[in-house]
Amino acid sequence: MQRTESKENYLETILRLSQKKPVVRSVDIAAELGFSKPSVSLAMKTLREAQLITVSPEGYITLTEEGRAIADTIYERHVVISDMLTFLGVPADIAEEDACRIEHVISEETFQAIKKHGSQK
Repeated sequence: MQRTESKENYLETILRLSQKKPVVRSVDIAAELGFSKPSVSLAMKTLREAQLITVSPEGYITLTEEGRAIADTIYERHVVISDMLTFLGVPADIAEEDACRIEHVISEETFQAIKKHGSQK
């Protein structure tokens, strides 16, 4: 499956919501991201066809093992980059927004260097 920023954002959102809620539904994702329900439904269909999520008959969305691995990777990048930017003096809200964009385009080598440096602060 081709990974795109959009797919990664949906997977990360499902992960974050699942940490806060007992179940995740399309309406929860739409509310979290500020997207329309039809847009989220279409994205969920794409993720389901790529076998990155499962959807129960009740509409509960769960990450598959592969979907969870991608979400964990993106979420880790988000947290590390956001923390590093905040440490450098960037206001927290801006650090969050910038981390959300950077997490998708940063190389693995650069991310590991930032992660290593961040663990030494």
